Amino acid sequence: MQDNAININKTEQTAECKQIQLPIGGMSCAVCAKRVEKAISELEGVADVNVNFAAEKAFVTYNPQKVRPSAMKEAVLKAGYQPLENKGAGAEDEDRKRREKEINTMKKKFIAAAIFAFPLLYIAMVPMIKFVSLPGAKMLDGLMMNYPLFYALLEFFLTVPVICVGYRFYTVGFKSLFQKSPNMDSLIAVGTTAAVAFSLYNTFQIAKGNFQAVHSLYFESAGVIITLILLGKMLEAVSKGKTGEAIKKLMGLAPKTAFVIQNGAETEIPVEEVEIGDIIIVKPGSKIPVDGVVIEGHTAIDESMLTGESMPVDKKAGDKVYAASLNTTGTVKFRAEKVGSDTALAQIIKLVEQAQGSKAPIAKLADIVAGYFVPAVIAIAVASGIAWFIGTGDFKFALTIFISVLVIACPCALGLATPTAIMVGTGKGAENGILIKSGEALETAHKINAIILDKTGTITEGKPSVTDLICASNFTQEKLLQLVASAEKNSEHPLGQAIVRGAQEKSLALLEAENFNSITGQGIEAQIAGLSVFVGNRKMMEEKNISVKELEKDADKLAEEGKTPVFVATDGHPAGIVAVADVVKKSSRAAIESLHKMGIEVAMITGDNKKTAEAIARQVGIDRVLAEVLPQDKAFEVKKLQQEGRKVAMVGDGINDAPALAQSDIGIAIGSGTDVAMESADIVLMHSDLTDVPTAILLSKKTIRNIKQNLFWAFGYNTIGIPVAAGVLYLFGGPLLNPMLAAAAMSLSSVSVLTNALRLKRFNAPTEKGALK
Repeated sequence: MQDNAININKTEQTAECKQIQLPIGGMSCAVCAKRVEKAISELEGVADVNVNFAAEKAFVTYNPQKVRPSAMKEAVLKAGYQPLENKGAGAEDEDRKRREKEINTMKKKFIAAAIFAFPLLYIAMVPMIKFVSLPGAKMLDGLMMNYPLFYALLEFFLTVPVICVGYRFYTVGFKSLFQKSPNMDSLIAVGTTAAVAFSLYNTFQIAKGNFQAVHSLYFESAGVIITLILLGKMLEAVSKGKTGEAIKKLMGLAPKTAFVIQNGAETEIPVEEVEIGDIIIVKPGSKIPVDGVVIEGHTAIDESMLTGESMPVDKKAGDKVYAASLNTTGTVKFRAEKVGSDTALAQIIKLVEQAQGSKAPIAKLADIVAGYFVPAVIAIAVASGIAWFIGTGDFKFALTIFISVLVIACPCALGLATPTAIMVGTGKGAENGILIKSGEALETAHKINAIILDKTGTITEGKPSVTDLICASNFTQEKLLQLVASAEKNSEHPLGQAIVRGAQEKSLALLEAENFNSITGQGIEAQIAGLSVFVGNRKMMEEKNISVKELEKDADKLAEEGKTPVFVATDGHPAGIVAVADVVKKSSRAAIESLHKMGIEVAMITGDNKKTAEAIARQVGIDRVLAEVLPQDKAFEVKKLQQEGRKVAMVGDGINDAPALAQSDIGIAIGSGTDVAMESADIVLMHSDLTDVPTAILLSKKTIRNIKQNLFWAFGYNTIGIPVAAGVLYLFGGPLLNPMLAAAAMSLSSVSVLTNALRLKRFNAPTEKGALK
């Protein structure tokens, strides 16, 4: 595995901009997230901000010359929410502790509220239920009829503790309302306050002697509504904690301490204190704490958490080692080169976090609706209440409608629908070695109907070898191979390197090459032992006016066998052909078959000649071959497919693939490729395995289906629930929705959306993988 294969700092931003994550507490719904977004985005120097309600984090891109994180935190605080400390290396532990504390707090609040709400509900409802004989019914009925003031005060004193437990609904809700940015807490606060205020009014009426007012008490509605919403919040907190488990798994891979050599002795220190240049010793069975280079010892290291390869990799002095990989056999000393947020694992975690914090285009609809949702609900509630009061003259009935509309509305479900599915989907991808860099990439991938695969290193192993040597009459095979290898020793092209390896395997001495020149897309030329040597494809020979007619028959035969014929000429005359073949990866055919089953057309792009490319295409079942394409023209070939109306994905691993990866609708980089390729890509496959391409598309399909289900449920719930609460069914002789049932339905709507998103955790890749598990 190459060092640059896993250095994945993947943010596309201007050089002067930085990114930061701000954990935020106190958000109760999508409206809160929108409000925090607005508060931060209004600061000068903030380029972009996404607030993930499910993750409870703001992801901010900003210019540090114009704005500081302290100003962002101040803006969050002024908006009415709590900026939390980002603890860096220990953030996962802090986050886990904070979530556990939140769940425990919500659990205690719910239990405390339920202790008072249950007897409150029993006292209020039992006298109303005449068709069943319940314990204490006669006593409560007598209490209500004979001591109405005591009965009303008993309900009031049972309601007060519940309101105290749910005080935050009122402090946050009314503050948001007065700041003209009402949220879900505002709906609860207004609804329950109306119920309590009306009940207090009727309590005063009872005190004045109007005993009939005892039938107009709504204390139990307020108490039970708050209790049910606290139950929903507790379940929501538990579910939200599960959506980020993939990140926790990744973070848990790294060891907490490292043994550093200081003054000739081993000293155990926290891993966050390791500095670049420190000498670290790792014994068998221990994990590598940071990235570095071995300086002493020999061992085998299991790097499956990064590469997906189950076989341990031999390591000796000069070899790279990576944080969180497992030392299996010998003891080694290595020098720390990348620590903290620069390690390969930290970069992977950062990439997944950025993806989880990003928004898919489908989320924009929910964001727009959320912005208008709460004001619209308040308007509907007021209008419904007034309309029913005018129509019936019954204030109690109108109040029931008003409260029901307020408490059944659920902006939470809208706010959770998209981010929870994206968090679980991208996390599941990371577990399978598929790093999806944004919510937009996750969404677009399911629309792909054409895929272009680079040949070398993607379909094939990328490690070609010499298979045939065909010589002109005045050359021997050894002399031909020696000349070509001597010319190619300065080349970085995979075919050239294969020829050099072939010469070295035969123990041929390489000669000095002068005036070396590489001609992009054609070949190389050099002066060797007094000869002008040309090594390249047919196009190069044509441009140099060298006739290779006598070799064309052999070249065509080699190409038909899937081998690449490399023409060789000296002093303007043909010298022979060196045939090089690149072995097809075992997984390539299976991956392409899977893509075909999904209805996706598969094309192969290569600089190789057409016959060689077609031979490879036949082996793996490629639909379309784009051969003899120069590196600078790959992006144009992608564009041509897009102009046919196709959504195109490009899969590649080289620097020359970067423009095509950027041009495509979805760029997919093979993990063993280069930094440039992966920076241009939207999805990174850490396993370097083509079967991960259909897996990524399948994951995208399932995630988008899940998001659509969530949005359908969230919109459907509110579309049906609000009119029912407003009394539409009652107009036609149907039932009237009790405010307590409305509160229960509202609480369960958020939980149902979260539960549906968590179903994605059951997603299994079609093939067995070992990375990041």
